[in-house]
Amino acid sequence: MTLLGAEDEGEDRRSLHERIAADLRDEIMSGDLGPGASLPSTAQLKDRFAASNATVQKALHLLKDERLVIGRPGASVTVREHRQRTMRPAAYMAPAASGEPYRWLSEVSGSGARARSALLDVAEEVPPADVAAALRLQPGGLALLRRQLLSIDDEPAELVASYYPLEIARGTALAGRRRIPGGTPTLLAELGYPPGRSVDRVSARVATQEQYRSLRLPGDLPVLRTLRLVLSDRDLPIEATVMVKAGHLYELEYTFVPG
Repeated sequence: MTLLGAEDEGEDRRSLHERIAADLRDEIMSGDLGPGASLPSTAQLKDRFAASNATVQKALHLLKDERLVIGRPGASVTVREHRQRTMRPAAYMAPAASGEPYRWLSEVSGSGARARSALLDVAEEVPPADVAAALRLQPGGLALLRRQLLSIDDEPAELVASYYPLEIARGTALAGRRRIPGGTPTLLAELGYPPGRSVDRVSARVATQEQYRSLRLPGDLPVLRTLRLVLSDRDLPIEATVMVKAGHLYELEYTFVPG
């Protein structure tokens, strides 16, 4: 067995074009290369990274596939106007007013984008272990699953799987195979379970096969996975939702008040 020496520790084993794309991606996501900005020319990138023309072009192709930049042969490559969206979960946690759409849809639409939700599945299933623990289910216990895909400007944005205790969901509109006006927070409040305290657990993951296909991911980039537990009065768990979005296209913003 060969052991890595100290000189090998921390070595970046990615191909050069992947390393170039990683550095440029970071500059785009941090705002150093803002929306509409032109990337350095091919000649400048060749000098900066000591790379061939073909290698630079492969790096740019990756960024195009990731929907971070746009460009065509013979023209400059520019950062897309919506290179990365900031999502503010607290803005759409509260129940919507009567007759109003789900707050996620209205918040996104308010930014000038087209937002849409598509219901993919409604079923009673054994949820993932972390979801089951959050809902305080017995081992092998079932929950009602509502799975949907949220889109922005006709591009998949977020894969959402929401689970509900059967004693709350059975026989209600939650179990129906249609969208719920105002979203589930509104319905839960009407059913006598007003959403109260929420807890988010956010992690970076490698996409599953379903997530890869549904979100049309271009490569082996991480996704952001949020497990949100919603509690009602007396800290009763009423909803546990797994939300997955492309990590290179979205960021989450939370505001905290010392207390």
